[in-house]
Amino acid sequence: MKIVVGCDHGGYPLREAVFEAIEEAGHEALDLGVTEYERVDFPDYAEKAGKVILSGGADRAILMCGSGIGISIAANKIKGLYAGLCHDTYSAHQGVEHDEINALCMGGLIIGKELAKDIVKAFLNAVPDGAESHVRRVEKIKLLEENMD
Repeated sequence: MKIVVGCDHGGYPLREAVFEAIEEAGHEALDLGVTEYERVDFPDYAEKAGKVILSGGADRAILMCGSGIGISIAANKIKGLYAGLCHDTYSAHQGVEHDEINALCMGGLIIGKELAKDIVKAFLNAVPDGAESHVRRVEKIKLLEENMD
């Protein structure tokens, strides 16, 4: 899979660990920045990642800000991007399996690098399980998105 990665200054502490985990899991990373510590606005990186995902340039996204909350909110405003804030491995794989998230959000000021690597690997190794109840619920989420236009 191709994974697009973006973060603001708050997510920067996890940046290298995320790239290591993607490589260790055998996937390709596309770097949206930031590439050095600089104060930037997280919605810009959610938007960049959304454009890449929706154009077919990547399969999934990993996005980080200080808490993970802001970038998760921003990512979920993009139609077709389904972001989950995950600070544990269960949420990361379950979010894909049950809810079909395509964007993992984490807080660079909340979790450590080794945990971040484990979370990334859980997210990347997960696939939607296709259970009827999960498919039905995901379809309802997509209907909400359509009906709010």
